[in-house]
Amino acid sequence: MHPTVSELYDQLRLPVICAPMFIVSGPELVIAQCANGVVGSMPSLNARTQDQLSPWLSRIETTLSELREQEPARTIAPYAINLIIHHSNDRVEGDLEICAEHKVPIIITSLSAPHRVVDAVHGWGGKVFHDITTVRHAEKALEGGVDGLILVAAGAGGHAGTTNPMALVGEIRRFYSGPIVLSGAIARGDDSVAARAMGADFAYMGTRFIASREANAADAYKQLIVDSASRDILYTPYFTGIPGNYLKPSIAAAGLDPDNLPTAGAQVASFGTSRHKTWKDIWGAGQGVGNIDSVLPVEHIVTQLEREYHAGLRRLNSDRFSRASALRSAASEPAEPNNAHLPAEAHR
Repeated sequence: MHPTVSELYDQLRLPVICAPMFIVSGPELVIAQCANGVVGSMPSLNARTQDQLSPWLSRIETTLSELREQEPARTIAPYAINLIIHHSNDRVEGDLEICAEHKVPIIITSLSAPHRVVDAVHGWGGKVFHDITTVRHAEKALEGGVDGLILVAAGAGGHAGTTNPMALVGEIRRFYSGPIVLSGAIARGDDSVAARAMGADFAYMGTRFIASREANAADAYKQLIVDSASRDILYTPYFTGIPGNYLKPSIAAAGLDPDNLPTAGAQVASFGTSRHKTWKDIWGAGQGVGNIDSVLPVEHIVTQLEREYHAGLRRLNSDRFSRASALRSAASEPAEPNNAHLPAEAHR
């Protein structure tokens, strides 16, 4: 097992990293996620001004530190901050300095090559995980020295790619044996098992936590997550200039035809203090919405995910092809078996 993966597993209840979501992810959600044993994260830009970011980080750190003191046996996960390193984001350097002051454990980089931040993060002992949507993006990120890759595959919420997750994991595993986090319609514990079985180390979950009590989302947004299915998701670059997945009903509610968006007037990608007015009522989501049935506290969501995860492992273990004799036979082969990345629990 890769040392970074092993180090993180020791701090987690489940192999889950929660995706940073625009507006939705704030200190309350991050604290609840970490307190329940999964990595919580948020974009630095969710702090509407740079002056607000440091107090937010202090709140997260103080709350989690107090919880560790009160409940030393509890599994409390590290937190992560997403830095959007797109050239239009004029806050990157300042936000990075604040993260350095707080020694943020994990930095998630996205929307540009991560070279400019890797050395700084490693300087304070942090890890850098980088969002990629293609094999070429993965190669460039690894050239920059990142510690792990986040594969934002087809069906993921937010700025997603178009490659099938099985294809993307398989191709990247041909040349990379380090930490892989997989995103793409992952809403259940069963999905996390599937991600692990195909070669990923962690599942990347965002949409499931929009429908949580702690999410900074309108009640109507949370309910729409519960009421929607994969057919209600539209993939378009119209709203940010970068292709992403959005809920069709929210587009229609804004007076637009989701099946006939105008070609004129589409946004040009812009982040930071100069970014264009956002479509705050155009709501993002991944294709896994059809597997979300209720709005729950994060504590209950993680408990449900854990129950589903272990049920998924049991199903694999009861499959006739996973019987001990078959595994012994596979282990005798000189080449690495195809199920080398199957969760260890499923081998028992």
